[in-house]
Amino acid sequence: MRTFPVGWRSSSSSSSSSSSSVQPVKQCHGTGPGCAMNGPQLNELPDESEQLQPFLVQLRRAALQATGPAPVRTFSDGFLLKFLRARDFDVELSLKLLLNYQQWRKDSPEISRYLCPLSVLGLLNTSYHAVLPQRDHAGSRVLIYRIGQWSPKDWSAFQVFSISLMTSEIISMETQTQRRGLKVIFDLQGWSLGHALQITPSLARKISSVLQDSFPLKVRGIHLVNEPIFFRPVFATIRPFLPDKIKQRIHLHGSDYHDTLADFFSSPVLPPEYGGEGLGIEEACQDWTNQLLQSEQLLQQIAVHPTGDIAIPADEVISDEKADDEG
Repeated sequence: MRTFPVGWRSSSSSSSSSSSSVQPVKQCHGTGPGCAMNGPQLNELPDESEQLQPFLVQLRRAALQATGPAPVRTFSDGFLLKFLRARDFDVELSLKLLLNYQQWRKDSPEISRYLCPLSVLGLLNTSYHAVLPQRDHAGSRVLIYRIGQWSPKDWSAFQVFSISLMTSEIISMETQTQRRGLKVIFDLQGWSLGHALQITPSLARKISSVLQDSFPLKVRGIHLVNEPIFFRPVFATIRPFLPDKIKQRIHLHGSDYHDTLADFFSSPVLPPEYGGEGLGIEEACQDWTNQLLQSEQLLQQIAVHPTGDIAIPADEVISDEKADDEG
């Protein structure tokens, strides 16, 4: 098993003349037990643990040295920890994820700046989406999306995806979710051609980018229920192109899903509508809608912030050199 921290070098770092090369990060020389811990063990340490400091120092230095979307002065510890935990404290992979997140926000402002629960309140009030109050046996957050509640005549796929993004920003701040990740249940009852036509190739690529390597969350499982007959041949065509890790985490349950979902989620976690004994889906959706509405100001701060690291005031993020260039 690999131990951390380790010295590492970007594949491009050998070209010292290249402006995009990442400088090598020094190896941790600490003597504490943190230097002998592996990623999952480090994930269990509290945010303020001194044993996490070498990793924070390495990632911060590497991120500031790398040529990203915009030169910045610094990143906060809490922000960097999201990326370190998402990649089990592998600094190189955490850096890649952080830079991808920044690049995605820059390339897709029409989505990354669209974090306004009030603007999609009509859709939320249809009981389209919930984050269940109970975590699963592994401590993962459990999310439900009810596709049949989405009327493509009233709401675009862009607006629908913004709900996922808002939820992701909120739960990625939870230490337990950073450690344990999330699992998603997509209820495809009511899926139609109208829904499919909303998913343009451009939007599909952007959604795929976020899901694969641009957001600091671990997706531990994707469960599809009530998928229509025509969905399975389509999925069979797409499946060979999916990464093996994602393939292993996708589960198709069909319409008789109560027993098979129970193999993955305990009864207190799931709503009765999905074979469990937890909070009803309507109430769970309303509770999460309220949570999103209460987070409106926070989400707006993230949306307009240059890096999304709202612990650092926006006017202190961009370096003086960048400010001079823009002036």
